[in-house]
Amino acid sequence: MDVKNVLFISQEIAPYLPETAQSKMGFDMTQGLQEMGVQVRTFMPKYGLINERRNQLHEVIRLSGMNLIIDDTDHPLIIKVATLPSRAQVYFIFNDDYFAHSLTKELETVSSPDDNDERSIFFVRGVIETVRKLRWMPSIIHCSGWITTLAMVYIRELFNDDPSFRDAKIVYSLWDNDMPKPLDERMAAKLKFDGISDEVVADIDGKPVSYEDLTRLALKYCDGVVQSSPTVAPEIVEMAKQSGLPFLPYEEGPEFVKSSLEFYKNL
Repeated sequence: MDVKNVLFISQEIAPYLPETAQSKMGFDMTQGLQEMGVQVRTFMPKYGLINERRNQLHEVIRLSGMNLIIDDTDHPLIIKVATLPSRAQVYFIFNDDYFAHSLTKELETVSSPDDNDERSIFFVRGVIETVRKLRWMPSIIHCSGWITTLAMVYIRELFNDDPSFRDAKIVYSLWDNDMPKPLDERMAAKLKFDGISDEVVADIDGKPVSYEDLTRLALKYCDGVVQSSPTVAPEIVEMAKQSGLPFLPYEEGPEFVKSSLEFYKNL
């Protein structure tokens, strides 16, 4: 498989957020793949922790302005963008119902976890609608972080025939469980409001949604799995291996980017 375009949907990316294993991987993958000649477009939430002036974010007016309806309520979608040294563009999904306008001391996923189900829905729908507006066709979609999991569900269930997504393979990164608390028990109802079928959400309907539940959903809809941390819970790693999906074990250092590109090509 020839890998020309990679859509990287990430929970965290340095240098826009403090460096963690996850944010560093987001940077290394975006920067490294771009330097290898792959066109990368990366999306992440525009958390209040991100200093827009220091990181030179600016709004993309032509992509902003759409309203996304979640649980029968309108939420305006704002798209901002910044550029990494490799010239790779990072797009930020923003709405002040879910993310703060002013600088914050911690991520909204931590400070207001009760909204994390809708925050995730808004983020992944914002990514999908923006990619469609860009009329861009990635060959690989790599989702990293629990907040990105629902992207796979929406793409495969509602947008699988869309020109932007129909030929793409989806890769999911396994991380340590950093969800502050399970997601709201009404999340399944909110997904059904968007057109996701009863069958898809049957296992999470009417109950709080755990990290393990999200992982099971991811494994139903992705085409390959990458272990991105050495300390992922053994039961999660075993779940991924038992799925029969192509699996890339954890690898430390810059070689991880090259290994990931080879993994993409073999899907």
